[in-house]
Amino acid sequence: MYYRIRNLCGLLGMILPWLALFSAGIADHPNDQWWWSISATYYLSPALVGVLVPSSIVLISYIGYDDYDAWITSLSGIFGLCIVLFPCKVSWIPEGTPVGFFQIPIQISHIIHTCSAALFFLLISINSLLLFTKHGAVQTPQKKIRNIIYKVCGWGMIGLLIVFVTLHLIGVPKFFVMIIEILLLSLFGLSWLVKGGAFPFLNDKEDDENDVNVLIER
Repeated sequence: MYYRIRNLCGLLGMILPWLALFSAGIADHPNDQWWWSISATYYLSPALVGVLVPSSIVLISYIGYDDYDAWITSLSGIFGLCIVLFPCKVSWIPEGTPVGFFQIPIQISHIIHTCSAALFFLLISINSLLLFTKHGAVQTPQKKIRNIIYKVCGWGMIGLLIVFVTLHLIGVPKFFVMIIEILLLSLFGLSWLVKGGAFPFLNDKEDDENDVNVLIER
């Protein structure tokens, strides 16, 4: 059951940017900035809502190994929902326009949206770094490889968040946001797919698992 949930989260994260770009790409475009971020496709396509809402619900309802695990994933899901409930601002909608589920001014919604997205990926990276890497008394060779992937994904997401803030401060073209979002979601998806056992060559072999159980019992 847990494996299916993790694989579902990972798969949804992987397909979100491409589904959002494709579905928004075939819609009527208000200007040529529609593709500058995945969040902007909210106004052109139902893909962001259709993928992020079920992903967030899965995270909220996910039961972890302990309370700390459950809190991290549940908070991740709550902030994921906030990304949808509070849309970002876009160039073709005037400031002051009510948007989102709560119909608040777009500039206020944008602040909540940005903070929610940052906290979502920060919590997901913490999950990958501190929770997915937990292990018993003995690690199999496959577990060691998986832990390396979890750490690369976790630190990669944190690094991308820092890059995002830096690029925003120095004023580079805003379409870089889309590239960073694609990379963030790809790392998120990879981490959860590995945790869900989607790649058989990374999973513990039955003999290794038996050896680990014997050693733990001793």
